[in-house]
Parts: sequence; structure tokens; C-alpha cells
Amino acid sequence: MSEDNPIKIFVTHVFEEDADYSRVFEYLESSTNFFYENCSDPNNIPPSGGKEALKEELRTQIQQAEVVLLPASMYTTHKDWISYQMIAAQATSTPIVALEPFGGVEEMHPDVAQRADGKVMWNERLIVDAIRQHARGENTTRFETIEFEMP
Repeated sequence: MSEDNPIKIFVTHVFEEDADYSRVFEYLESSTNFFYENCSDPNNIPPSGGKEALKEELRTQIQQAEVVLLPASMYTTHKDWISYQMIAAQATSTPIVALEPFGGVEEMHPDVAQRADGKVMWNERLIVDAIRQHARGENTTRFETIEFEMP
């Protein structure tokens, strides 16, 4: 992965503003030397065609991606749309990485946990490592370094 070959990601959305959708990009942008292309576009609402046109737009966006990021808390508020996106991702063999509900105040729904290829907490490093692993098979094996002085 390089600036010339970014990882293509799709973040689940329901064609409207969502705090967790925006939060994903805050975490990704805080990572150094991680290059990605966002394939999801919640503002690209088809002008006509209703629900079927929305589904087709979601399929098109998912097909472009190497990995799907799913903020799990979105499932509780938009079950039908998020379920559809999980099915579409599985139909195209696009791996799904589920992000635990933000703040740890609720459990991940069993449907999300079962369908996800990977599950991570809201941690910039864990999210980036999961994306690299599931999108490109890269094993980062990064370790935390703690520096301290001996008295």
C-alpha cells in the first residue's frame, strides 16, 4: 500500500448524516503513512428510482471497495439498510470489518458479529491494521513501545 496504490474502503451509510460515519474518517486521517480511497458517498442519492435505485447505488459503491467498514451501532438504528449492505458485501466477497459500538455502552448485535470478518474497537491503530489485513492480507505485527527511565 502506498500513496499511488491506496486501499479502497467503503463505510456503511444510509444516505444521511451519521456521527459514526464521520468518526471513521477522523480515525483514518489521524493515522500516518496510511493511504486510502473512500468508495462510499452518502451524498450520491439517485434522483429517481426509489428504494431500488438506492440499493443499486450501494452495490456500485461496495463493488469498488476492497474492504467494508461497518460501525456496529448503525445496525440498531438502520437494521434493514445495514443488513442489505452486509449481504451485498458478502455477495461480492468483500471482507467486512465491524467497529464495536462507540463508547462501549452497548454490545455488538449478534448478526453483525456473525457476518463480520473482523471486529475491532475504536482505536486508530486497530482499525488501520484490520483494514490492511482484510483488504490486502498484510500482517502488520506492530508493537507498542513504552519508554521509561530506570532510577
